Amino acid sequence: MNDVLTVRDAEVDGVRVDVTLADGVVRRIVSAGSERPLSDAVLEAHGGALLPGLHDHHVHLLAMAAAIDSVPVGPGDVQDAAGFGAALRSAAVGAASDEWIRAVGYHESVAGELDRYALDAVVPGTPLRVQHRSGALWVLNSAALAAVGADPGHDGRFLRADEWLRGRMPSRRLDLAAVGRRLVSCGITGVTDLTPTSDASEVALLAAAVASGELQIGVTITGSADLPAAASPELRRGPVKVVVGDHALPSLDDLLARFRAARSLGRAVAVHCVTREALVLALVAWHEVGSAPGDRIEHGAVVPPEVFAELAALGLTVVTQPSFVRERGDQYLTDVDVADRPHLWRCRSLVQAGIGVAFGSDAPYGSIDPWAMQRTAIDRRTVAGSVLGAGESLAAGDALTRMLGAAEAPTVPRSIVVGVRADMCLLDRPLAEMLAAPDVGAVAATLVGGTEVYRR
Repeated sequence: MNDVLTVRDAEVDGVRVDVTLADGVVRRIVSAGSERPLSDAVLEAHGGALLPGLHDHHVHLLAMAAAIDSVPVGPGDVQDAAGFGAALRSAAVGAASDEWIRAVGYHESVAGELDRYALDAVVPGTPLRVQHRSGALWVLNSAALAAVGADPGHDGRFLRADEWLRGRMPSRRLDLAAVGRRLVSCGITGVTDLTPTSDASEVALLAAAVASGELQIGVTITGSADLPAAASPELRRGPVKVVVGDHALPSLDDLLARFRAARSLGRAVAVHCVTREALVLALVAWHEVGSAPGDRIEHGAVVPPEVFAELAALGLTVVTQPSFVRERGDQYLTDVDVADRPHLWRCRSLVQAGIGVAFGSDAPYGSIDPWAMQRTAIDRRTVAGSVLGAGESLAAGDALTRMLGAAEAPTVPRSIVVGVRADMCLLDRPLAEMLAAPDVGAVAATLVGGTEVYRR
């Protein structure tokens, strides 16, 4: 056996054991201290829980990398219009006239609706683009509009136009290694990227990052149906991402065509559904085309109970973001229609209805911290302390299982048994203590394929 490592005195399923890892898998599990380690390489657990590595079932890796050197202008970053302007002007100080400023996380509660003229009043001469926290909208100032060759009369607002903009803006160096470090520090050993790209160069960038070790985790990609098949073995291929727009619903014929394109490739679909209307339209398409193993609803921000039976009958999984209850809940209580508030970011009622539920962060549009996500799934509290959807809270152990499934089976929790791949998260405390107060600071080490990739 090569690369042998023993995790000594770890808690697994409530029992103190020594776990031997070799050749990337679990080779032996014995009572703690009952047998000598098979090599000198030992990771002392001191009774801390050893878990399967967490899987974030909905991220956007390249956007996470781009966000690292962007200006945060969300409600939790700046307080008002004055703070918004100050943050952008500070970023513009010393910038060259053709150097772009990228700001992220914006919401209208900060400084109202933005257009080119509102941004010109803050940063007039330097190209500036501001991304809405939904990730769907970019707003450019006049200098940026000129740089991308937009119509002189354009208002600067670009909805779901990422690919058009990307080809007209200067390229940026993306620090995927920093993204990888952040992920493994949280105990995450795998992610599913839900970016609906058709750009093969983006796939190549991710594959190169995995091959080089910048990303030391398992990466599953989705992409659009016309994304060429990945040539790299480093990336797994998941379902086809289909966006049912929040602001402009596609026609049923268009949606059916996208479902059928995925089916022609033998692939499942992962359908972006935020609003009630989007979900109903998607269900009509599923009834027409039929469901397939691996079909998913991404977000499911509003799921009324009258569709529960249909979701369960179709065998769909809802990949949801309970962390948004905390991060955005106070605005939901102001902005969301009263009729929809009871249906926001459901968890418990879906599980009770027999619907598969898994968790994803939607990073960078939500916090990557999986333990904060689990806290919110348990207490359903907003930043201000209000409770949103108390009846949707999950027990702590149940919340954890929503991130223990693999990419291909997100609702089936993995276990630490002999023969499984050694992707693991070691905590500095027993599991019961962690479940009582989930805290990312309790992650002591992360292993991928039996190799230690993070040590606190």
